Amino acid sequence: MGKTSMECLTLWLETNKLSHDTMTLIKSISGFRGTIGGRTGDTLNPVDIAKSVSAYASLREKVVNRTFRRKVVVGRDARISGEMVSHVVCGTLMSMGFDVVNIGLASTPTTEIAVTLERACGGIIITASHNPRQWNALKFLNEKGEFLPPSEASEVVRLANSCDFEFADIDSLGCYTKNFSYDQRHIEMVKDLELVDIDAIRRAHFTVAIDTVNSVGGIILPKLLGQLGVTEVTGLNTEPTGDFAHNPEPLKENLSEIRNLLRKGRHDLGIVVDPDVDRLALVCEDGTMFGEENTLVCCADYVLQHTPGPTVSNLSSTRGLRDVTEKYGCNYTAAAVGEVNVVTKMKETGAVIGGEGNGGVIYPAAHSGRDALVGIALILTYLAKTGMKATELRDSLPQYYIAKNRIDLDPTTDIFAILKKVKELYKDEKVTDIDGVKIDFADKWVHLRKSNTEPIIRVYSEAHTMEEADALGKQIMDIVYNMTNKG
Repeated sequence: MGKTSMECLTLWLETNKLSHDTMTLIKSISGFRGTIGGRTGDTLNPVDIAKSVSAYASLREKVVNRTFRRKVVVGRDARISGEMVSHVVCGTLMSMGFDVVNIGLASTPTTEIAVTLERACGGIIITASHNPRQWNALKFLNEKGEFLPPSEASEVVRLANSCDFEFADIDSLGCYTKNFSYDQRHIEMVKDLELVDIDAIRRAHFTVAIDTVNSVGGIILPKLLGQLGVTEVTGLNTEPTGDFAHNPEPLKENLSEIRNLLRKGRHDLGIVVDPDVDRLALVCEDGTMFGEENTLVCCADYVLQHTPGPTVSNLSSTRGLRDVTEKYGCNYTAAAVGEVNVVTKMKETGAVIGGEGNGGVIYPAAHSGRDALVGIALILTYLAKTGMKATELRDSLPQYYIAKNRIDLDPTTDIFAILKKVKELYKDEKVTDIDGVKIDFADKWVHLRKSNTEPIIRVYSEAHTMEEADALGKQIMDIVYNMTNKG
């Protein structure tokens, strides 16, 4: 059986012997992530980049055949360190005997699509997603343009730590090419989706504001919106400098600039993406937030009207997706947190749409990865066809509120034992333990997950009001603190 994300991280921690306080290089199921600069072994630096890429290339050898070529696609977001990291990544791949197709500044979903179109055996995305500017990361893709399953991610960690790989001789070095056509090919794929109605969008004469936080969204979103027929686009922080104008995570507290712009009443919708454009947050015409959790729910509400079928989201996502799915007589399934887990469950159930509550929409009719461009096109079509304002569409969806808290614990605390006790305490309720412990009550839920990098338990709780959601979370937190105090 494949290892879980926690097992992958534990393997790395045992090997590297770093404390939680000093850990700025993280190797896990999600890839290799760290701060730029500092000592080898402690940060994301050229030496550790080369080790991780060599390990990944060694693993990719196993899928090279007539169908999947000895080729790896490399794309990056606009982070200041991106060009440096890209040079190391591309050179290392060539030294391992792999041809490199460098697609340059590109979103995560664009890179995923490029892997399949190139018939490559894999891809590497250079992005630290919503992390601050001093961070960067390597995200590894398989031959399907999807994130590596846990078993393969664990093997990359092992190989990188052991340096158990062999470089190519002079006659077997890989070739290097550039191909900057994939932004447009990605846009064409979105435009060709059956449920995207460009004529309807054009007739709606939408005026849209975007905030792309000085990364690759500033390149691709204006092109997308123009080709979808949006009448006017106002851009904020669109220059792809990598010097982020604000905290890059697309949360309410980081989006005051675009919210203030929308309050002036001259735009129909505000669109916000993270640096690698796989998460989508929306701002309504009055400057209020559409709700990050509602991005997926809204897309599903539209898709299920036309193509009924199963849906999937992770355990920490809103119950709204379940409610909308059941409204159309379809089945909802929860997956463990993490895109690879959601995609796996979607394939198992034949889901027509799924994703994560952080604004990540996965629409298999396009491809099996979170894609803000797909979410934008579906929601603009939905708004155009219904004639609703963004606030009206938001208010038509199931109304839930999620509170996010954390329990800080001593590093020596046995967190798994605590979670087991919580599970036993609520055994009469519906309890799911595939990823931490989630307790479902009739009209609310709470989810406790151990952090992969810190001695904390993340506590997500949801109810019909924020006050009730926060109270539920704090009730569970008090129970856990009492457990730890009793020792």
